[in-house]
Amino acid sequence: MYHGLMKTRPFLAEVGLKAPDSLDWETFPFTLPAVRSLDRLVFHPSVTFFVGENGSGKSTLLEAIAVALGFNAEGGSRNFNFSTRASHSGLHDHLRLVKGVKSPRDGFFLRAESFYNVSSEIENRDALQFYGSRSLHEQSHGEAFLALFMERFRSDSLFILDEPEAALSPQRQLAMLSRMHDLIEARSQFIIATHSPILMAYPNACIYACGAEGIRRVDYEDTEHYRVMHDFMANPERMLKILLDRQDA
Repeated sequence: MYHGLMKTRPFLAEVGLKAPDSLDWETFPFTLPAVRSLDRLVFHPSVTFFVGENGSGKSTLLEAIAVALGFNAEGGSRNFNFSTRASHSGLHDHLRLVKGVKSPRDGFFLRAESFYNVSSEIENRDALQFYGSRSLHEQSHGEAFLALFMERFRSDSLFILDEPEAALSPQRQLAMLSRMHDLIEARSQFIIATHSPILMAYPNACIYACGAEGIRRVDYEDTEHYRVMHDFMANPERMLKILLDRQDA
């Protein structure tokens, strides 16, 4: 049924810390449990998700992986080299990456918070023909994100996405999920930091939860995102009563 999931040679196979004994564990980002516990993470050849609360370190880790692979810190393909404001950590210098035998044909690093800057760079490069030939700034945030997925992403490629659901309605998250599957069937690999229970439901994906205890692999139904959404949708009246009818002490 899911033929793309049979692919066994990822473009990025593993990540870990190099020379951990020489690191200053009292400085950011090494104070983050997700980074402190980073020994050897194995990536799924199709989809790997990083999940966790804001501030858990998942985006910091994803950013460092992208920069270590040669992507621009603010996003884009590997030939983007602009900088609006340098705010990324130096974690990428301390990562040990294990790559697959085959290199990706293409790739893209998407981060929701700096997509406006990437869209401006695309127009500056006169490259709109690769993104549907319509200005991304003249579309809604969600339309621009979807244009990226539909028009720019290609087969045999590596995609690193930081909270891609930020601008997408539930319906468009489903459209993204479908497009993601098409690309996986065409031998692409995804590494995604997300809060979306819709996206992380992709079959057989590897999910890593980042939290106070570090990084651990979890099943979809055991993620906090799934449990909270499931409990709310199963009985919204009860959940709202708990949240809204509490008595002040």
